[in-house]
Amino acid sequence: MKSQSLKNKRILLCITGGIAAYRSLDILRALETEGASVDVAMTEAATRFIPPLTVKALSTGRVYTDIYSPEVDHITLTREADLMLVAPATANTIGKFVAGIGDNPVTLCFLAFNGPVVFAPAMNWRMYEHPVVRKNIQTLRDMGCYEVEPDTGRLACGEEGKGRMASVERIMETVRTVLSKKDLSGRKVVVTAGPTLEPIDPVRYISNRSSGKMGYAIARDARRRGAEVVLISGPTQLLPPEGVHTILVETTEQMLNAVLETVHDADIFIMAAAVADFRLETPFQEKLEKEAIQSLKLTETPDIVETVTSLPSRPFVVGFSAETGPNIAKAKEKMIKKGMDMIVFNDVTEPGAGFGVDTNHIVIIDRISEKEIPLMSKEACAGYILDAVVERLSGKT
Repeated sequence: MKSQSLKNKRILLCITGGIAAYRSLDILRALETEGASVDVAMTEAATRFIPPLTVKALSTGRVYTDIYSPEVDHITLTREADLMLVAPATANTIGKFVAGIGDNPVTLCFLAFNGPVVFAPAMNWRMYEHPVVRKNIQTLRDMGCYEVEPDTGRLACGEEGKGRMASVERIMETVRTVLSKKDLSGRKVVVTAGPTLEPIDPVRYISNRSSGKMGYAIARDARRRGAEVVLISGPTQLLPPEGVHTILVETTEQMLNAVLETVHDADIFIMAAAVADFRLETPFQEKLEKEAIQSLKLTETPDIVETVTSLPSRPFVVGFSAETGPNIAKAKEKMIKKGMDMIVFNDVTEPGAGFGVDTNHIVIIDRISEKEIPLMSKEACAGYILDAVVERLSGKT
């Protein structure tokens, strides 16, 4: 189940003449996969790298390649667009933007567009570092445009340096962020995610099946919505979200210490991590032989949520209740007992709603109401959870 984070958005994708132009087709697919309607404007140089017929075959929108075309023009395209994305953005096109030159479909669209502009430079590293190009890029930034800085790596010419167009995912994340509502601007959000590991010996440990996907989705969405976000994560296979301060931990005690170091000035604390409930009183320093393990003496790990809710100046606290079965009453009881403001329930035995999958079926519960969210992507669930938090903080419920 794909995220539809760009549903009902219209994007004007502008392609300029660089070797990275072929990757614009992947961006086009990604935008439409997430629900966006996409129109395309191409410079004449871009058509030398990608035939317009190929773009038309892949796009459900209009393709603008001729400034004298009676069928489509820069005024119509820009009037209807929510965002203009220039990928790749060559040094030549960036210079024309700054100089106010409108001599091709892309530069004309730039001059006619009043909304947010995202541009992803792609060029040789010498060109990217040239003082004129640096000045032009800074000018665009000062105008309010958003640069997706290029990656460092092997370039088309065979050299190494900073100039490769950013990855599709980095470009898409910038688009999502720019188009997101900023209802968490000025707020600090601390999110925990993933499992914790409690060592038995240097080889074995106690843990659980948490993948961290739900917590990472919440951290990404909070950052898109303007929050300062701290993500405290146990071991996962996930990449840290861009723009999010990520602290990596292993044990429950390490997670608790990281929470206490960061939550004191937070507005919102979301405990999405699934911590191990027990640990060994004294982990073994050497690997135990199988025959030597007759019993293990366990003790409870610290309760992070209860520690936070007992702070004298505490943030708004959201917890999670992963149960085996539709036992919402247990989640409500947990919320009240631990002093949480909100709890998110899900049944991990339900297909598509357990650990390690990209979807979830949740119920958002607070002291006065509950709202069921049908099975959908965890990205979409994150949005509903943060919507509920914002409503509570604004006093709308």
